[in-house]
Amino acid sequence: MKNTVFTGAATAIITPLNENGIDFEQFARLIEWQIAEGIDAIVVVGTTGEGPTLTDEEHREAIRFCVEQVAGRVPVIAGTGSNDAAYAISLTQFACEAGADAMLLVTPYYNKATQAGLIQFFTAIADASTKPCILYNVPSRTGCNLQPQTVAALAEHPRIVGIKEAGGNISQVAQIAALCGDKLDIYSGNDDQIVPILSLGGKGVISVLSNLMPKETAAMCRSYFDGDVKEAAALQLRLLPLIDALFCEVNPIPVKAAMAAMGYCENYLRLPLTPMEPQHEAQLLTLMRENGLDV
Repeated sequence: MKNTVFTGAATAIITPLNENGIDFEQFARLIEWQIAEGIDAIVVVGTTGEGPTLTDEEHREAIRFCVEQVAGRVPVIAGTGSNDAAYAISLTQFACEAGADAMLLVTPYYNKATQAGLIQFFTAIADASTKPCILYNVPSRTGCNLQPQTVAALAEHPRIVGIKEAGGNISQVAQIAALCGDKLDIYSGNDDQIVPILSLGGKGVISVLSNLMPKETAAMCRSYFDGDVKEAAALQLRLLPLIDALFCEVNPIPVKAAMAAMGYCENYLRLPLTPMEPQHEAQLLTLMRENGLDV
């Protein structure tokens, strides 16, 4: 059995941006609030953190800043994946030196890869890392699916310890769980599938929802692990309309609107992302109020 990076809910945290770059004052406020609300880990500069449109300097500074601000209170997982192995290795080595607790490695996008290529790709990055690595399967974004047999092969690597499974295919998650056993921790990458994946032995979720509802997202996982499956399922189902609203446009467009309404950032995104459509934003804010959020 490998060491588990975290159990429960990790926030795939937004990166507060403005026309001058990263707003580190707001970033610090958001990190402090997440920890105070009981989140179990923080994932920095992933998809939700707008890693693809950050400059290399911004990407590295966001990792360094998050690690320093968190100061060891919860694990920090750095998004260091790329479709270029050399760049992913460089960023991973930087994050290791900066003190990140683990890496999140997305499958290569656009150029994609064969399954054999994926094994070589992730092995090369993990070989260069001094910290645990969590694979990230999100074929809807990358056009590249990590198949269960490939995941099982990668799970033999001593530093590949988990997978964020965001393919939406519960059958594939079950196959991964059956093939990998305790060699690999599975995390839901979809907020609408937290409890189903926990039921297959998952260790938690890397969440968008927890940006605005960290306490409730963490509570869903804790209820499940405490044996109160009925309460966990009830919370999952109650939050489904809000979760759907957070994904009615491309992530992180809706969550940026939500967090701006809560005062944690400007509603500022870099092209090709654009602010949320007004009618969708109105629906999102209504659902946030219905769930007790002050917006």
